[in-house]
Amino acid sequence: MRRIIIDTNFLLIPLQFNVDIFSEFERICNFHYRLCILSESVMELEGITQTQKSKSRKAAAFALKLAKLKKIHIIETEKGYVDSLILETAKKEDIVATQDAELRRKLAAKGISVIYLRSRQFLEMIERNH
Repeated sequence: MRRIIIDTNFLLIPLQFNVDIFSEFERICNFHYRLCILSESVMELEGITQTQKSKSRKAAAFALKLAKLKKIHIIETEKGYVDSLILETAKKEDIVATQDAELRRKLAAKGISVIYLRSRQFLEMIERNH
């Protein structure tokens, strides 16, 4: 079973772009997978709900509810910058779901597969050799 590590920004997609990322995962992943999020991403979302303006706050609160509802596995990490933690945590066989272009480039350099939102409508996966 492969892990799909979801970056913080990716959980904001359902509310921001009205895209059901979970049915999209099912559509593009014809293998067994486990959805995961870093504990630091959860902390980041909780921080947004307490400090940001109403639109961002709503999106972050919705993302936290989704994570709980979909029983997304939490990977315990040290405190730190989420992108760096993802780069440290992700293994070759993992897939990272992110909208961050810089993080996608770094993951590509490490040979790690990526899922991203394409045309603000659907998910696409770039498979690297694993």
